[in-house]
Amino acid sequence: MKRIGTGYRVTFGLAALVIFGVGAARAEPPIRSPEDAACRGEARARVFSTPNPRNLPIEELGKGIYYACMARIDGKANTSRKRARRYRAR
Repeated sequence: MKRIGTGYRVTFGLAALVIFGVGAARAEPPIRSPEDAACRGEARARVFSTPNPRNLPIEELGKGIYYACMARIDGKANTSRKRARRYRAR
């Protein structure tokens, strides 16, 4: 009888390890900046309401929304005014 109980525990333990191991593999990387957090939130909010004419999986659609947001934010940060250089005549 002890052997049967031990077998169930081992099987349950292995099943739990597989389930939690797969969940950890799909975890998101840590948030690195406030812009990153904002774009992740925007992607989560818009993933089900954005049109999907190419029938992409939800994960790919969310990635597209996220990267578009990050490009938009990076574009705003890098729009510094370029000054005209004056060259002096020697």
